[in-house]
Amino acid sequence: MYKFLKLFLFSIFFLNVVNLKADTIKVGVLHSLSGTMAISETTLKDTVLMLIEKQNKAGGLLGKKLEAVVVDPASDWPLFAEKAKELLTVQKVDVVFGCWTSVSRKSVLPVFEELNGLLFYPVQYEGEESSKNVFYTGAAPNQQAIPAVDYLADQGVKKWVLAGTDYVYPRTTNKILESYLKEVLGVSSDDIMINYTPFGHSDWQTIVSDIKKFGMAGKKTAVVSTINGDANVPFYKELGNQGIKAEDIPVVAFSVGEEELSGFDTSPLVGHLAAWNYFMSAESEINDTFIEDWLKFIKDDKRVTNDPMEAHVIGFEMWVKAVEKAGTTDVDAVRESMYGISVPNLTGGTAVMNTNHHLTKPVLIGEIQADGQFDIVWSTSGGVIGDAWTDFLPDSARIVADWTSPIKCGNYNIDTGKCSGQNYE
Repeated sequence: MYKFLKLFLFSIFFLNVVNLKADTIKVGVLHSLSGTMAISETTLKDTVLMLIEKQNKAGGLLGKKLEAVVVDPASDWPLFAEKAKELLTVQKVDVVFGCWTSVSRKSVLPVFEELNGLLFYPVQYEGEESSKNVFYTGAAPNQQAIPAVDYLADQGVKKWVLAGTDYVYPRTTNKILESYLKEVLGVSSDDIMINYTPFGHSDWQTIVSDIKKFGMAGKKTAVVSTINGDANVPFYKELGNQGIKAEDIPVVAFSVGEEELSGFDTSPLVGHLAAWNYFMSAESEINDTFIEDWLKFIKDDKRVTNDPMEAHVIGFEMWVKAVEKAGTTDVDAVRESMYGISVPNLTGGTAVMNTNHHLTKPVLIGEIQADGQFDIVWSTSGGVIGDAWTDFLPDSARIVADWTSPIKCGNYNIDTGKCSGQNYE
């Protein structure tokens, strides 16, 4: 009798635990909290936690509370895949917000596609991809890199240094930019210098000296930087050490924002540039409210906001609307509900999710100020639709992505009428 009663009580306890778990919607957070990328990604983890807290205070989602499941892939690219699999199979999360580098995204991509998970990726990237399991809320090259080069060309730049970290995003982006410079802007090979360095690179003296020498040969020169992570700190310090000022050789960065600049003295860097879709200095009521909420949540008045944070805000709010529209967190249903969803962006406009899994967003260029903020010096007149496949590489120019009927494919060749990769069938 005692054994039966014990078994009965255990069964009741087990069912209560199952029901308790069923009353939460799990949100995976897949960002590096240690290693070379922690300088950029830790803030994104905090952003997702803030968004979850805010949603729960508003009543949760589908009558349930959201539960954050945070893991640390530690800037280790294979570990990203392991942690992604853990989130999907062990923790059984309903959605994941995460990754920064393209190599981390490439690492987890097969996991999400095999297990039919859903990833919101918040950082600018090289394009050349559209997975049905990923929504890309950062900038594609036509929403950042190409407009930045056009802006500099309009300022009279004739010589170009393409400096990046040695992995897929800088190499592919620079391949696109090199083609664009040569084929569209008519720049000769002699006026293009390309350099790559490993993650965490710290000895910039020789490289910056070479850039300085390259830029002193008569034509106005600019550096287009796809340097990622904490290597940016010694890079910018060395620019200051060698007296390279923005009026001499301007640097436009694609991976340096307010968070990265908060780590060192920016006074020698005044006038250098960054291209993003959001800056903390953007003037709008919704941005003022976001900054106020962020500082209250993080409990540190010195903390800043940046572009990938806005991308997570947009992605999270779109996911919430899609779940509400679908009435479920089922990945296939949510995916179908995402198309055409719009939410306010933090610069005062509207972000729209397109059927190629990329956003319509504005493009902004800002100048670094002495306080580490950016003065917005140029912006598009409206939103720009993210292009999954560039027009400036021959193999990509004839490829389109559209995850709705009749194509339902992320890499559809308009000449052959065939899908050469993942599709719904």
